[in-house]
Amino acid sequence: MTNAGAAAVWAGLRLAVVIPCWNEAVAIGRVVSDFRAALPDAVVYVYDNNSTDGTAAAASGAGARVRTEPLQGKGNVVRRAFADIEADVYVLVDGDDTYEAASAPAMVRLLVEQRLDMVIGRRIGVAAATVRPGHRLGNRALTGMVRLLFGDRISDLLSGYRVFSRRFVKSFPALAAGFETETEFTVHALELGMPIGELPTRYRGRPAGSVSRLRTVRDGLRILRTIVVLVKEERPLQFFSVSGMALLLLGLGMGFPLVTEFLRTGLVPRFPTAILATGIVVLSFLSFAAGLILDSVARGRKEMKRIAYLAIPAVAACDRK
Repeated sequence: MTNAGAAAVWAGLRLAVVIPCWNEAVAIGRVVSDFRAALPDAVVYVYDNNSTDGTAAAASGAGARVRTEPLQGKGNVVRRAFADIEADVYVLVDGDDTYEAASAPAMVRLLVEQRLDMVIGRRIGVAAATVRPGHRLGNRALTGMVRLLFGDRISDLLSGYRVFSRRFVKSFPALAAGFETETEFTVHALELGMPIGELPTRYRGRPAGSVSRLRTVRDGLRILRTIVVLVKEERPLQFFSVSGMALLLLGLGMGFPLVTEFLRTGLVPRFPTAILATGIVVLSFLSFAAGLILDSVARGRKEMKRIAYLAIPAVAACDRK
């Protein structure tokens, strides 16, 4: 389908392209121009996140509506943009010119026609020179972890190219400050059982003179921490069951020799160890109890988030017939 044919699918819908930027003057002009050409009906918003290299001027010169967010970090930009921008379909993309704007019409069309709430641009054609080995390995490991814990419906956790429905955006509790916001997107959708999809999109290297702000170890650890926190918040029974089982095994391991010695001689040879082992076992049962209680709380929170999500109508072409 041509771009004109695809545009007919979402005729009458408000489209917004959101581009978070921090010192992307080298690339942002082309990104804005490409997305204005690919989605001529969309309004392109560039959120300047304390840039010092003329990013805002370059974006404005290319035809974008430039807004600012003083709180540093991509997650802070996303939170501000999702709160301020009113649209029916939102396209979120990085401002480093690594994603193809030509994929946007197909992603929007898929979201509208199939009544989805999120479409992820799954990166393909990623050459070794384009992405550092640490980034590639980290993405695979973190994606695998999320698939194992929350469901195997996604294959590129850290893709920065996504299309959202209005009901996703306006019901999304954006809490992350940095690059871990992509993890929040994914877990939010998986936990609420939202209809989501993926489309392959080519990923290319940054233009000459552009420098990546992603730090493999630092940002990888932040994303890992986010996953752990989300497991604790969304799956507390599993989280505290693991800690409870670890404490129980530790306590039993410490106490078993003392119990066998007591059964054999009637004496407790290491009384402080016995007290410590007993305390650890008690803590393990407290951990299990905390998991049960917090699981009920998490279920109530999940129901409230689901209600808030369902209060916003779905975006679909057939709704306008």
